Amino acid sequence: MKKVLLILGHPDKNSLNGRLANVFEEEIKNKQYDFRRINLGDLNFDLNLSKGYREVKELEPDLKKAQEDILWADSLVFVFPMWWYSFPAILKGFIDRIFLPSFAFKYSKNGSNFPDKLLKGKKSFLICTSGGPNIYYFFIGNLATKTLKRMLAFCGIKNKKTILFGSSSGDPEKINLDKHRNKILKIINLI
Repeated sequence: MKKVLLILGHPDKNSLNGRLANVFEEEIKNKQYDFRRINLGDLNFDLNLSKGYREVKELEPDLKKAQEDILWADSLVFVFPMWWYSFPAILKGFIDRIFLPSFAFKYSKNGSNFPDKLLKGKKSFLICTSGGPNIYYFFIGNLATKTLKRMLAFCGIKNKKTILFGSSSGDPEKINLDKHRNKILKIINLI
């Protein structure tokens, strides 16, 4: 059975991103896949990697559980907004704190400059929202998704599909999710 982990990278689960994550969860449960979800806004952790990897602080229980969930999953689905051409600090801090050397990658002792990718074989799917229109990012590129894809690839996770929901600003309760549901179903069908 396929194992899917959804990571909500918006601090507010009542946001549009939270609502899109809910749609994903509803639809994936129809497939009867094993499913888990992490709402980053619900986790209790310090997102500051204050001394870099020189002195890694002990992981909080929520982050230890998140690492277990990542190891368990075949597919990781990230749902997040683009803020100032990037993703929210809570998602960056989460990645900084748990995608650690010896968990997500490690440098070989054989002198290679390239890391061993410890999460090889996993797939990722990105669902990103933005206040700007999709056509804008067609011309300038989507730095948020590009950065996240590269971070995941560094650890061996291959991105299979990215969806951008542009022009998504405003009251999340007023946005019709039915038009987004079909795009979410496309991702689910690729898992």
